[in-house]
Amino acid sequence: MKTSSYYPVIMTNNVGDTVAFYRDHFNFAPTFESDWYVHLQSQDDPSTNVAILQFDHPTVPEQARAQTAGLILNFEVEDCRAEYERLKKADLPLLLDIRDEAFGQRHFITADPNGVMIDVIQPIPPSAEFAAQYDPSALPQ
Repeated sequence: MKTSSYYPVIMTNNVGDTVAFYRDHFNFAPTFESDWYVHLQSQDDPSTNVAILQFDHPTVPEQARAQTAGLILNFEVEDCRAEYERLKKADLPLLLDIRDEAFGQRHFITADPNGVMIDVIQPIPPSAEFAAQYDPSALPQ
């Protein structure tokens, strides 16, 4: 399968608040906007997109109509500490405080208004143990 685009769709009962969250804290802007679906694109990287969908809209199969759960969105950034300070000042919930992981990440976790977790990640050099598990082309520097 050759895809032309890939993006997550967050199902929610509050499209407006969810859109505002991603707009205000992660610099997304609508490229399509209705009262039941909004497609958001990063103003920093047009290839980064997320959509927000009213969970009980008729286009969603009835058996799947529920709010999103069990989802983590990863945003890889250049300066995790700066993002941590910015979002901490904005009083976003901090579910996991910033820390360095031996597997090659500096990260912290916050959440959107629906409880969808957002893992803000900066690749860092992994420990020797974890470096051996990486494909050489994917090894963080």
